[in-house]
Parts: sequence; structure tokens; C-alpha cells
Amino acid sequence: MNIFVANLNYKVQDEELKQLFEEFGTVDSARVIIDRETGRSKGFGFIEMPNDEEANIALKELEGKEVQGKNIAVKKAFERNNERPQRQDRGGYNS
Repeated sequence: MNIFVANLNYKVQDEELKQLFEEFGTVDSARVIIDRETGRSKGFGFIEMPNDEEANIALKELEGKEVQGKNIAVKKAFERNNERPQRQDRGGYNS
């Protein structure tokens, strides 16, 4: 399962993020997203966990947890292949 983690303290790095999720199971990868121009964290990242049961426990246990002074948001990430729910047409330019 691919997991999205938001509201990270800018000091959190890949290894710390990985360790946080390893408390709940195997982590294939952990990546904090870095701004190319500034080299600073963007405050969010992604975790890959191969076992969905372990990932779901991590989602439940870590949602809202305080990490380095900030309460993180943890959600299942959408796949890039348009898995994201479609927005309702609200009229306007493309209607």
C-alpha cells in the first residue's frame, strides 16, 4: 500500500519516517519530498508497505500523532493511474 503523510516537520528525513512506520510492519520505502530549488522538505512524503493489513494498522495508529511538534496526517495515497475519485462537473469552462 502506498501511504501519503502530510504536515511533517521540515526536519523529518527519510530514515526517521521509515522508522516511524516500521513499528507496524515492513516498509519497502520512505521518502520525504524535497523542493528542488531550496533543498528543503515540502512537509509531506510517501511510504510503501507491502502488507495491507500492517499498513491499515499504521494508518489508524499514526493519524494525528505528534511527530517533532506537529500532528501528522496519514492517508492511503492515490495511484497515479487516475484512481482518484472523479470530481463532479460544476459547470464553467469545460462544461
